[in-house]
Amino acid sequence: MIETLFHAYTPLVIWTGLGLLLFRYIPVNFPKLLGICLYWIGIPLQILVLARQSEFSGAVGFTPAIATFVLFLSTSLTWLTWLLLRRLSSRHIKEPYFHGKNSLVNSFLLNLNSLKRSSQGSFILAAMLGNTGFVGLAMTPALIGIDNNNWAVLYSVTNNVIGTYGFGVFIASYFGHSQQNNHWWIQLRDVLTVPALWAFFIGFFTRNIPLPETVESGLQTAVWGVIASALLLVGIRLRSIKKWQSCELALISSLLKVVIVPVIVGLGASFFGLSGDPRLVLVLMSGTPTALAVLILAEVYDLDRDLLASSIAITSVGLLLMLPLWLVWFS
Repeated sequence: MIETLFHAYTPLVIWTGLGLLLFRYIPVNFPKLLGICLYWIGIPLQILVLARQSEFSGAVGFTPAIATFVLFLSTSLTWLTWLLLRRLSSRHIKEPYFHGKNSLVNSFLLNLNSLKRSSQGSFILAAMLGNTGFVGLAMTPALIGIDNNNWAVLYSVTNNVIGTYGFGVFIASYFGHSQQNNHWWIQLRDVLTVPALWAFFIGFFTRNIPLPETVESGLQTAVWGVIASALLLVGIRLRSIKKWQSCELALISSLLKVVIVPVIVGLGASFFGLSGDPRLVLVLMSGTPTALAVLILAEVYDLDRDLLASSIAITSVGLLLMLPLWLVWFS
């Protein structure tokens, strides 16, 4: 398990660190251009390869339904948490709960009311979307039996297609546009034109069409290039963080992402009779760190990049802390 985690996190540390180092030497518009290129070219290519190589035979048929339920559970809890924080902030302005101008809680509650719509959208995305493809599928082979690997694969595909590039794009589009210029057909248009969704369907329906070996190896190399580019973008955005209140808000969304939601999923799976590897897969996948794709959506829809970059960093550390507990409680 330790060796698997080492291999999974080595690229994350290397490429994210490179982004931190290169921040001072890159053009101002480079991060946005990189995010747009990943959205339109890189991620669709990755999804195409995943769809072509995934084997769904033997997978439990209701895994997509569980993954979809977890997405809505995360979204609902995050939305309620946001409403509670805003209500506390409004009441705190009228009658402060904590005395002392330098109190961290005071500054956090006071700054909460000044946040834009984009920060609310980023808060929801940070707690909803997990990195099931890069981190999740890298961990599960060492922790579960090969007979149950289809649980992880099918969960990851559902999370990417329905979660990140379906519901995630809808939320990013809704909070990325001003409230005055928002119409339901704008979100519908953005979802239907997501290149990653079209790439998935193309890859899924061409699985039985063989490609030349050089093309297949070239696609695999390109996928690693996509991952490296996404991690580079994470490092650049981490280095550019200037608002500390984003880190405070990211800590709350991270708590939901890697602690509360996985525990609820594990207890719910136990209640419905699941145990062993299937239950552990659901807990692992629901508790993966915030997806790298959220930063790509942030570049396309102009969301709160500081909040999302902070969430990726905090949830990545949180996973290492929570993993031993999940193995003890749910394996």
